[in-house]
Amino acid sequence: LLIFSPICDIEVPERLSSSYEQLKRYHLVERCVHVPAREGSEEEILLVHSSEYLEVAKSTQTMNEEELRRVSGNYDAFFFHPNTYRCARLAVGATLQLVDAVMSGKVCNGMALVRPPGHHSQRNAANGFCLFNNVAIAAEYAKLKYRLQRILIVDWDVHHGQGTQYIFAEDPSVLYFSWHRYEHQEFWPSLKESDYDAVGLGRGKGFNINLPWNNVGMGNSDYLAAFFHVLLPVAFEFDPELVLVSSGYDSGIGDPEGQMNATPEVFAHLTHFLMQLANGKLCVILEGGYHLKSLSESVCMTVKTLLGDPVPQITGEMAPCLSAIESIQNVRAAHKPYWKWLMYEGNYSSLSSSKSLKNNNCGRKHCSQCMEINMHTMNTEVLCFVDKLPPIKTATTDSKGSAHLLPVPIHLVKEMDKTEIKALVSGFYADLVKEDKTLLSLGSMLAILDKILKKEVCNGIAESPTSSISVAVALRHSVQFGFQRLSCFLVQLKVLQDSPYLFGLYLGIWGFTFVLNSFSLLLKDAEGNDFFSAVLGFILPIAYSYQPNLTVIAVGPNRSLGISGICLLFALLQGLAESRIFAVIEDTDINLMRSIAKALVGASTPHFGVYVPPTQEKVNKIKILRDQFQQEWKMLQCSGKLSI
Repeated sequence: LLIFSPICDIEVPERLSSSYEQLKRYHLVERCVHVPAREGSEEEILLVHSSEYLEVAKSTQTMNEEELRRVSGNYDAFFFHPNTYRCARLAVGATLQLVDAVMSGKVCNGMALVRPPGHHSQRNAANGFCLFNNVAIAAEYAKLKYRLQRILIVDWDVHHGQGTQYIFAEDPSVLYFSWHRYEHQEFWPSLKESDYDAVGLGRGKGFNINLPWNNVGMGNSDYLAAFFHVLLPVAFEFDPELVLVSSGYDSGIGDPEGQMNATPEVFAHLTHFLMQLANGKLCVILEGGYHLKSLSESVCMTVKTLLGDPVPQITGEMAPCLSAIESIQNVRAAHKPYWKWLMYEGNYSSLSSSKSLKNNNCGRKHCSQCMEINMHTMNTEVLCFVDKLPPIKTATTDSKGSAHLLPVPIHLVKEMDKTEIKALVSGFYADLVKEDKTLLSLGSMLAILDKILKKEVCNGIAESPTSSISVAVALRHSVQFGFQRLSCFLVQLKVLQDSPYLFGLYLGIWGFTFVLNSFSLLLKDAEGNDFFSAVLGFILPIAYSYQPNLTVIAVGPNRSLGISGICLLFALLQGLAESRIFAVIEDTDINLMRSIAKALVGASTPHFGVYVPPTQEKVNKIKILRDQFQQEWKMLQCSGKLSI
């Protein structure tokens, strides 16, 4: 039993075996392509680590217990076993196998379950259970082998990955984002350079983003707010060619290290957002996670999302705590000189740290904490998962004979006849649906919508010559079916200005009137340069605050927003309502229909194009709206003038 410190008691083989067993219970393993593991070569390890350090690691294979104890004492929270070196090489090799599978196009994305973890490991030093920095090696490997120029590393482990930060501190080709428990430098690794003002060095300034959590108890809304108001705007501007995740689940509920409150389903949402970057090229690599139940459920949520399953409904109050808001606003202030999306966000200074709150939770009710974890010696297992095609989840009709041009798998549904349609809409704008053409389009629309409402399919797409009427009927029909929280997004549709009778129907009833009016105005005028500011800074925070159980999106014919922007909007909104989306398209462009259908079935979103910052005028409009509504919709508070 070669363990020299009780610190090691949490880094156990069951971290992998319990996760794998849970994947099997959910029948996820059989849906995955297995990538064989291999040992990373010395040349690959030397992409990041020094030859002197590699020789020390190699020498531990033949050491006795006393020698292992002595060499382990040279490092912080790392303990050698004679098998550690080989296990760490397997972890490196498995990570690189996954990168090869994704970059070669064999698969779209994947997850590698590996031990030991890597993100604390530095060029010349083991640290925090980490011998070799798996993700850093993967980034250097991808740059060298595939000539990549922009790689995003997202580290959602609860500990700061200082090893990764040090390795890429001066490298503008790697954008490193880490959130981590910090508590004003009192939580391990207790480094000044883990704070928000460590933005990188030299040419790498602006490419290191630290979001320190100064309290325990951070939950789903805090993590989502960090994505909406920091990570996603930066990531879309950076435009990565590959996304690597240092996926530590000790930031989840119940973990003895993190003491956070984020539930497993939030990792599905985080994964879903990252899948919209880099043409879907996403590699998730396990780091920490020490509550076996929380870990295994979070791993399953991540894999389900990679496989294209509907994103589960998020739970909990959608209101980030004051400490999280403070940290997020400090990060935005620190990075304002380096990113275009912050160009017109105002000349605010970083907020003073509320050190009087340290060691307290965020004021939200804590859930039950961890169960006992058995003690075992350090070992490793390597498992890789990559996605196959998701099950059929998108419905349409073939009223115009163009369904064969849409991507597979698409579920074709039978249209309603005129008698059924008239019965459904009688007394409800009956004077507007006298024309056969309108009735037929409603028949197609309602047939698709019923499949969604009955949960026989996840989403659907319908063509309509009169989107305004179709949306009104769809919302009324959904309410009568029992769906009580509806969100409606109108893209370049004149419904709000030209059809006030619809406005009262689907906005006034649910107390969402002006907010959705604002949505429509933003999307009506949005072009490439202010799309992200509107969607990430305003629409998504409110939509996640509202938590609808059905999303209706209508796209009009007079588009200033391009197909790539519309598809990205559809993809981002699939995080809501368990991915239940009903699309009504008035534009007859078959390329638009095909692209939206691809987004709905889970295909990678098309490249949005070169990032252009929003105009000062548009930013000011959005800021006014945020300030006006942040009291009602708390997820807006991280990016505007905070009013308590």
